[in-house]
Amino acid sequence: MEKLLEEFSLGLFFWQTLLFGLLLFLLWKFAWKPILKAVNDREDGIKDALAAAEDAKKEMQNVTADSEKLLKEARAEREAMLKEAREIKDKIVSDAKEQAQVEGNKLVKQAQATIESEKKAAIADIKAQVADLSIEIAEKVIKEELSDNKKHQKLVDEMLDDIKLN
Repeated sequence: MEKLLEEFSLGLFFWQTLLFGLLLFLLWKFAWKPILKAVNDREDGIKDALAAAEDAKKEMQNVTADSEKLLKEARAEREAMLKEAREIKDKIVSDAKEQAQVEGNKLVKQAQATIESEKKAAIADIKAQVADLSIEIAEKVIKEELSDNKKHQKLVDEMLDDIKLN
């Protein structure tokens, strides 16, 4: 520090101060405003970017909330559709069971009617065969027994008494 004080020159100090003042004046006149404008523009750009980011964040939250709402609605709708499908399935199954029961009962009744008619036909056929056999047996018995007219008349009377009208 002593060396600086020993070598101090008033002229050099004057010119350096003058040049520094001139430099500050030129900077203030020509460079300071554009630099401040650039700094202010950058600051405004950063503020706008932060505001845009905040808006985007809010929009993203809204979109997320909307998508969650839509997802909940879709899930509820899916559950409703599944419930409706189950109800329709159960109704179809119960209707099919009822229809099968009705058809089964109908087939059983038809089978019973067929069996009854075949039974009646078989009984009628058996009666006819029994009647034919009875007539054949009666013919044979009568031929042997009817050699006498009195016996013949007595047999016819007995047969007439035995016949039951249906």
